[in-house]
Amino acid sequence: MNEECLICKAPLEYLNESVEMECVLCHKKVLSKTRCVNGHFVCDDCHTRGLDTVISICLEETSCNPVEVMNRLMTQPFCHMHGPEHHVLVGSALLTAYKNAGGDIDLPKMLIEMQNRGRQVPGGVCGFWGACGAGISSGMFVSLISGATPLSVEPWGLANRMTSQSLNAIGEIGGARCCKRDSYLAILAAVDFVAEHFGIQMEKPEITCQFSSKNNQCIGNRCPFHP
Repeated sequence: MNEECLICKAPLEYLNESVEMECVLCHKKVLSKTRCVNGHFVCDDCHTRGLDTVISICLEETSCNPVEVMNRLMTQPFCHMHGPEHHVLVGSALLTAYKNAGGDIDLPKMLIEMQNRGRQVPGGVCGFWGACGAGISSGMFVSLISGATPLSVEPWGLANRMTSQSLNAIGEIGGARCCKRDSYLAILAAVDFVAEHFGIQMEKPEITCQFSSKNNQCIGNRCPFHP
């Protein structure tokens, strides 16, 4: 078994309902359904400590390939095999590649807003909400580049359609969850969507997963990116 709990490396368990838990790192008490089998709970804020460095990393990137950007982000110390950090990383990688491919956006400003939005999506929503955070992050990306608000017309529709297409691709593969697989699927869906609706062509490479050996729940050959 690979490491899962950030404290004792034991496997995680998911409860049927939320209970109040105290983070072993910051001692903040929050409602959660997730802890390790030894009872350790780490809150999302502590789990994603260091995530703010994403902005500086993305601003140094010149690639038009969002998968390439995503792979660089996923190898940083703040990124674990699974976790809510991916809810920020997907949108950040897409914003970066979109800008480098010719998209007319204020990248520093949008990366900050991506952090603000993505951090609000808790870990585990793929199973508990029925909407993977990686897919939601791709919708946030389209919302940002289109200027969508709850009162907009076409941008509102585009952002929701983007999320829908990503979630459909993720759902068709089935579980168990894999934050790497779901991130790749959301990004690939976004590349096609942006080319069609925004006229910006980001690079879309063939993907071979480099993380499968670290995933206790890897689905093997059911994954389109399995080595």
